Amino acid sequence: MRAKQLKKIKVRLEEMQAEILGESEETVNAMQQESTLFPDPNDRASLETEHINNLRIRDRERKLLTKVEEALDRVEKKTYGYCENCGDEIGEERLLIRPVTTFCIICKESLEAKEDKI
Repeated sequence: MRAKQLKKIKVRLEEMQAEILGESEETVNAMQQESTLFPDPNDRASLETEHINNLRIRDRERKLLTKVEEALDRVEKKTYGYCENCGDEIGEERLLIRPVTTFCIICKESLEAKEDKI
């Protein structure tokens, strides 16, 4: 992978990392600032449901953050952009769409086909 392409993807990964961390911080601050003393049980239940949904989203983002950090580590080690399965280069278009991917499209499709059979 050329240095220009790698730099472009690294910037994209760093933006994703900053966005996830920022949203996580906003959620924590918002949850701490909200008043949880509602005289109406329905209002309280609605707020708790909203909190549960937000926490579920943040948990998914936490998992994505781990993948982003692993991808940044691969960029630093110069192993980024190669399929874990076959070792071939992952196409730039695929990496721009899903920069945390570790499989080329052929291997990913093969893995998904196997999962569908199970």
